[in-house]
Amino acid sequence: MNFVQWIGAGLGWTFGGPIGAIIGWVVGNALDSGASTFFDEFDGQKTSKRPKRVHSKRSTSRRPQEKTTQSGDFEISLLMLSAIVIKADGKTDQKELDYVRQQFVSMYGKQRANNAFKLFNGIMKKKGISTRQICMQIQRNMDHASRLQLLHYLFGIAQADGHVSEDEVNSIRKMAGYMYINLSDFESIKAMFFSDTNNAYKILEIEKDATDDEVKKAFRTMAKKYHPDKVQHLGEEHLKGAEEKFRKVKQAYEQIQQERGF
Repeated sequence: MNFVQWIGAGLGWTFGGPIGAIIGWVVGNALDSGASTFFDEFDGQKTSKRPKRVHSKRSTSRRPQEKTTQSGDFEISLLMLSAIVIKADGKTDQKELDYVRQQFVSMYGKQRANNAFKLFNGIMKKKGISTRQICMQIQRNMDHASRLQLLHYLFGIAQADGHVSEDEVNSIRKMAGYMYINLSDFESIKAMFFSDTNNAYKILEIEKDATDDEVKKAFRTMAKKYHPDKVQHLGEEHLKGAEEKFRKVKQAYEQIQQERGF
């Protein structure tokens, strides 16, 4: 699968809005730079295989249960938000870039990851990307469980260099807000990447003075929220990250159980 075929296969709702515009800029820039070898086949497919732009009322008036997220939509969203997080502290860290590549190879295989990085490198060079517009498009089109999975992944990128800076945390918090992820969910996922005595309670989204019954109820709620089945529609390649979130919830509950002796 060449670069253009990958783009065509990997995009769904992302062809419209700011995400589609940025991808169009990247592709156009690649052509202007003489990288036409990537797009030779594209010219011959303009009338038959080129993905059609779809205008839908769902983008402005869609009920939550109608949102469907495909693996390709999630993949493009990862690239866009990863670039924003990596550039949040004003520098491009090679460890963070390596982490993104490693994760894409792990999830999608080497060939698909290489195609993704052709696009990612172009996104990294693009200036003036509107975090708000990108996140709002994701919020309108992506289900809540998939957005939580995005957030988990972004903290993984920020931590890849061994230190999560305040700028990176603020950037991810801003994106969470734009994607309609509430503060409790944000703090829950954030706590999975930090060492703190109260993190077990933060992961379960409860206070330290919660009763044993409240702890048990919180565990059931969070286990349901972060269950890997929630993102099964994204494909097997994303189950590993979902299982990691679920495992953190179980570990948090077991830690509190041990501390309290129930």
